[in-house]
Amino acid sequence: MSLARALIDVRPLRTSPVFRRLLIGRTVSVLGSFMTMVTVMYQVWEMTHSAAWSGAVGLAQALPMVCFGLFAGAWADRGDRRRIYLAATAGQAVCSLLLAVQGFTGHVPVAGVLALVAAQSACAAVGAPAAGVFVPRLLPKEQVASGLALHQVTGQAMMLVGPALGGLLLGWFGIGVCYLLDALSFLLSFYGAFGLPALPPEGEPSRAGLHGVLDGLRFLAGHRVVRGALVTDLAVTVLSMPVSLFPLVNDERFGGDPRTLGLFLSALAVGGVLASALSGAVTHRGRPGLVMLWGAGAWGAALAAFGLVSSPWVGLGLLVLAGAADALSVLSRTTIVQTRTPDALLGRVTAAETIVGQAGPHLGNVRAGLVAGATSGAAALVTGGLLCLLAVAWVGAGTPELRAGAGTPDPRDGVPDGR
Repeated sequence: MSLARALIDVRPLRTSPVFRRLLIGRTVSVLGSFMTMVTVMYQVWEMTHSAAWSGAVGLAQALPMVCFGLFAGAWADRGDRRRIYLAATAGQAVCSLLLAVQGFTGHVPVAGVLALVAAQSACAAVGAPAAGVFVPRLLPKEQVASGLALHQVTGQAMMLVGPALGGLLLGWFGIGVCYLLDALSFLLSFYGAFGLPALPPEGEPSRAGLHGVLDGLRFLAGHRVVRGALVTDLAVTVLSMPVSLFPLVNDERFGGDPRTLGLFLSALAVGGVLASALSGAVTHRGRPGLVMLWGAGAWGAALAAFGLVSSPWVGLGLLVLAGAADALSVLSRTTIVQTRTPDALLGRVTAAETIVGQAGPHLGNVRAGLVAGATSGAAALVTGGLLCLLAVAWVGAGTPELRAGAGTPDPRDGVPDGR
């Protein structure tokens, strides 16, 4: 395969000005969000000097996603997704503006800061299911995977740049300016989506309230391919999430050097950016199910090997490999979800995917910490990686549609009519 074909496919940027504007706005907004993440953590620590309060920041971000996500998905499947997304983006901008005000004045208690963070996360929980339909509705089917890859590579690039830039701006201008810049970034995101056409659901709209949520869950339970994709993601995150183990493993294996610890997360991100930038070889093949299974398996194997090595350079190389495998697995999973889910259900299924992505890593870090407390950090990494491999093998064996490729609907997939 030629290098040009291996590089990320940029056809969506050339053929769809609406997608291009949406991607630019979303990229700037993601950059602002990562800056705010660092700013909130810094502010809460400076206010409390408490690890418990610092941990509460993650809780304030995750709980609204879990509590409101499925109901927000049902709402997105009833109305114009464009209007819902614009309203949610405006809500996030208002929350950032209020955070900026309290940052400049300094008179809000830490609970108030976390309440604003939770409110912003609730707005994001509303906007995410609506945004889940944009790529498959704006691009032809053969370009959907490429559009998702462009979203992924820009998001991971902002994950590398955002925290560092946030730290610099914090030192130069203080927390108020960082929050204000985040609020301005949402304006670009709003502008990017404002030019979208109306995007009502295609097919029968979702039923209201709990009935619509249950219809979405029935679809997930009955659709073998989509269900297999989400179960694979749970296997990756719950069984083998390594982040909480990094300080312990760094102390056990690498002498506790803070420079090594700082490189662990960067290595995962570097692998993700490199794999996304070279995702053309994957998106052109149209075999997302097989790529997802291999990527998830490679993630587990690389982390298990990381738990066994004593060389920091080999360890960092394995983390780069794990980050690359995870990026391809996530891209393939999202492609499966967005191409195999009927449009009328896509908001609810995207909400479920978001909840898995939010709750899975938190549960995985808890599991890793408990296992490490009873054994060691290395043992927790090795057992988690092996369990991930076994779970992925189980999903692959039980879902032959994933191994064969998930490009066309299968009559055995259960698709409830929602009535």
